[in-house]
Amino acid sequence: MTETTKAKVISASLGSAFADGIGASISSLQLSVFDSPQYAIFPGFCDVHVHFREPGFSYKETVASGSRASARGGYTAVCTMPNLNPVPDSVEHLQQQLQIIEDTACIHVYPYGAITVGEKGEEMADLEGMAPNVIGFSDDGKGVQSDEMMKQAMLRAKALGKMIVAHCEVNDLLRGGYIHDGEYAKAHGHRGICSESEWGQIKRDLELVKETGCAYHVCHISTKESVELIRKAKAEGLDVTCETGPHYLVMDDSMLQEEGRFKMNPPLRDKSDREALVQGILDGTIDMIATDHAPHSAEEKAKGLEKSAFGIVGIETAFPIVYTYLVKPGILSLDKAVELLSINPRKRFGIPMGTDYSIWDLNTEYAIDPAEFLSMGKATPFTGWKVNGRCLATVCGGKVVYKA
Repeated sequence: MTETTKAKVISASLGSAFADGIGASISSLQLSVFDSPQYAIFPGFCDVHVHFREPGFSYKETVASGSRASARGGYTAVCTMPNLNPVPDSVEHLQQQLQIIEDTACIHVYPYGAITVGEKGEEMADLEGMAPNVIGFSDDGKGVQSDEMMKQAMLRAKALGKMIVAHCEVNDLLRGGYIHDGEYAKAHGHRGICSESEWGQIKRDLELVKETGCAYHVCHISTKESVELIRKAKAEGLDVTCETGPHYLVMDDSMLQEEGRFKMNPPLRDKSDREALVQGILDGTIDMIATDHAPHSAEEKAKGLEKSAFGIVGIETAFPIVYTYLVKPGILSLDKAVELLSINPRKRFGIPMGTDYSIWDLNTEYAIDPAEFLSMGKATPFTGWKVNGRCLATVCGGKVVYKA
């Protein structure tokens, strides 16, 4: 780094060349305001699981607003899920999304292609046609219910050199549930979602991975059984990775309130599940932290736990939550947090780092206020939480894409 850049580059594993590149960038962009040892510089974060809602649902979020919010959260690369309208299940449908990304994104945005047509689970999407322009294949928002459909998708994805990225959910086990089937649900008369609805499909998919040899990634795991299944699969040498979200690592269903901002899928689980997830990130079973940033309109999230839409926003609060509630208490090292938020997702998904970075003030404490979000979605269970870690600037592709 240059002599005038005193802020510390966090992540020793990136080497001195990366640090020198950042130093030169800061100098060229005249960001000398950050000439202070109190600031930290992180490699650009990478979120492999976001919903930017465009095309089709731009009243919830757009690629422009979602990418700006990502930049405010220190993210310079994201992967967008395909539950859109039209669903990117063909070259023609995908092209609509690609054009929006090209025209309006301020960071690197990599779309997923759907596994099945319309994400309906009935007919295979055009995996071959979409493969050159997608990061992987997913029917996120829905589990692929047919064993044979998932097997064939894995075989085709393997032949194309692409990953299957699975939202695991057994529809027959949902039974109209909308929060975890635990003590809170029983005490407040809510219908619960059992843990097996998640881990049951993971178990099936892992058997198919054994059979097909497909590269496989599990979205937003939330149960202790899921952690153990993936731990075992890795020990057996399967090409498997997984993610969990910040909210699953620091919250459980005892913290629920009767508001839509606490409703997401999968739901907040039991304390024992949260503890297993934390252990999973510590021992390497869980490879990365992804937000599942899922914005909705205020109206859609104002109907309580039962009737609100599933999904919370998280791209602007991920690092502050991880830093404050996992790093500062000594549960997680800062380097490990950066691996989970930046390095590991990029390695697994083949997303280049370049010299993208963000600059943070780690000292000032503040309360999370959704009114400050750049995302169009404001529903977060972290409203009012006291955190450290405020992003001061994000640089992507040599351009300042966010500055406080």
